[in-house]
Amino acid sequence: MTRFPTLDRISGPSDMKGLSLGDLRRLADELREELIESVSKTGGHLGSSLGVVELTVALHALFDAPRDKIIWDVGHQCYPHKILTGRRDRMLTLRQKDGLSGFTKRAESDFDPFGAAHSSTSISAALGFAQGRELGMPVGDTVAVIGDGAITAGMAYEAMNHAGHLKTRMFVILNDNDMSIAPAVGALQASLNTLTGPLAAFRSLAEGMESALPGPMREGARRARALVSGLPGGGTLFEELGFDYVGPIDGHDMGQLMTTLRAVRARARGPVLIHCVTVKGKGYAPAERADDKYHGVAKFDVATGQQAKSKSNAPSYTSVFAERLATTAAKDPRIVAITAAMPGGTGLDVMASRFPKRVYDVGIAEQHGVTFAAGLAAAGMRPFCAIYSSFLQRGYDQIVHDVALQNLPVRFAIDRAGLVGQDGATHAGAFDVGFLANLPNMTVMAAGDEAELCHMIATAAAHDSGPIAFRYPRGEGLGVEMPQEGQVLEIGRGRVLRQGKDAALLSFGAHLGEVLKAADLLALEGIEVSVADARFAKPLDTALIDRLIDDHPSLVTVEQGSTGGFGALVLHHLAATGQLEKGRAIRTLTLPDRFIDQASPAEMYAEAGLTAADIANTVKLTLSRRKTGAIVRLA
Repeated sequence: MTRFPTLDRISGPSDMKGLSLGDLRRLADELREELIESVSKTGGHLGSSLGVVELTVALHALFDAPRDKIIWDVGHQCYPHKILTGRRDRMLTLRQKDGLSGFTKRAESDFDPFGAAHSSTSISAALGFAQGRELGMPVGDTVAVIGDGAITAGMAYEAMNHAGHLKTRMFVILNDNDMSIAPAVGALQASLNTLTGPLAAFRSLAEGMESALPGPMREGARRARALVSGLPGGGTLFEELGFDYVGPIDGHDMGQLMTTLRAVRARARGPVLIHCVTVKGKGYAPAERADDKYHGVAKFDVATGQQAKSKSNAPSYTSVFAERLATTAAKDPRIVAITAAMPGGTGLDVMASRFPKRVYDVGIAEQHGVTFAAGLAAAGMRPFCAIYSSFLQRGYDQIVHDVALQNLPVRFAIDRAGLVGQDGATHAGAFDVGFLANLPNMTVMAAGDEAELCHMIATAAAHDSGPIAFRYPRGEGLGVEMPQEGQVLEIGRGRVLRQGKDAALLSFGAHLGEVLKAADLLALEGIEVSVADARFAKPLDTALIDRLIDDHPSLVTVEQGSTGGFGALVLHHLAATGQLEKGRAIRTLTLPDRFIDQASPAEMYAEAGLTAADIANTVKLTLSRRKTGAIVRLA
């Protein structure tokens, strides 16, 4: 007798057709148990996946994927979906090099029709598939599963507004695991209005289902219904956008799920939103008790829930930013901070605990957050906009139009710069230097170590003459001595850490540690190199660059960013000033022109060719080619 007799019969969604309600319930129970055991060995996004187990089973039992397109918003809740769609035997490779992605990924499975990792894209993608069907493409029904946090983003409402206008048949499942969508519609008042269209009969059904919910969920569902109801023109918020609205229903009651989804699928002619109330971390007591519901976990002991934590040799960059910004804010009442739904991830929860009225969580709304910060700056405040590098991409037009064009002193604290490890390419902070340093008025810094981050916080706080950004990576610092207070840096001035005569290494940002290791490797071979920390990509320390070019036969720049970033700016300066004709060997080491999948950061940088050995070999190559008189290619 196997531990999971029902799950063992499932090799794909086709095996779920015709299962009895009892079998589906048993399948959900076994799936949840397997999921807990699997993630305990790999780490990952556990809480959100536990919350959608029953919903995932119901969707695959009723819909016909992959012809029907089930699109998971963000994708971090897709682990049950992966297990049921033929990837169960690979779950122990989750988020590892050459293993399964932690999100949905088109290249991984036909059952992943649309890749995800950033928030609030699912409804737009589902509508695109649905319109493809209307234009003759071989697409069945389309389902977008989106959380109550993700649906607060403007993009989700843009998509719903368009879907309502087109009157396209599609399904949006609101996975409400906070039992309230108040952040999205908190200004709305109260009473459930009569549903319209072919699903009007479901109003009484939904009300009956609501009464059957467990106590805490029932109260949350009642408030959620009130909050999405009561627009001045009548109808729910979603109905005003052109959707039929069904719910709330218990997202853990297989009977309710199957009854509702089956009936809605049979009757729908246009867009429908089904509101499911779920519990994040459902079925695993340590997750349900935890404040973060085990949203993202390291490997853990199933019996106790205790997570395995690696020993820290140095403070993390995020914790340094968190503490130093809060300390700086204590001395300057004009300092405020903005986060887009990531107070814990960015470290702004520390400042919020001390100065709650000066920290703003704008929700998943980077565009608004950037312009809000610009307004604060225009009012005379000193805003720090703390956003991950990959998420800052969502607010780029606002950075250009609302910040840089008006030369407003918004401070951008860019966390997760460079390669981030298990979250893979979707979360890599590869592009910010390129897209920020080309903007007039913008100052761009990168911290070479955690002490430098302290100085850059102080520099940003004092910089009132225009926008300024400083980037720093995920993970621990180098273990350097920390200053009591950050010092305001001279804008556009780097520093020289080592002097050598044979070559020069110019580092920008947190790869400084690897650059210093490369210098040590070269020293073992009798090659003496200078090591400089640029600090600034804009404005460049052109005097430092000129000196390195004049004093060394070769120059290698190193950065944790894409092509078109710091190295390109250095080359542009050298070309513009005629220094490329001096015959120096020059190389720019950047991330390669491709997306690098999940692995450990060390593995990812090895794949990128940015290890200390890679850097040292590049220096040796430039020197050997100069000695042989070979033509040196700029790279």
